[in-house]
Amino acid sequence: MITCVVEYVIDPAQIASFERFGRRWMELVNQHGGTHHGYFLPGEGASDKALALFSFPSLAAYEDYRTLFGTDPDFVEADRIRDESGCVLRYDRSFMRPMLPESP
Repeated sequence: MITCVVEYVIDPAQIASFERFGRRWMELVNQHGGTHHGYFLPGEGASDKALALFSFPSLAAYEDYRTLFGTDPDFVEADRIRDESGCVLRYDRSFMRPMLPESP
């Protein structure tokens, strides 16, 4: 399993748009073989940071999902939310492997 961690710098004035963007991407990840673990939005402290975490069974499965970017109409529409609202100022993506609790 590979987990993608996306760190966002967002426009705090566009949080509703960011939530709409995030809800759409959660659906798309889950529809295309991944498991979305959610978006983590500002609570206290810095109001311009957000995170998203989602996993795929393998890096190859994630790469298959990525082939849909820019071509699949649902993916283009989801990116349009971000682009038209300006809710995301920048983001950085990294990949991690989860270490989960052992089963008893």
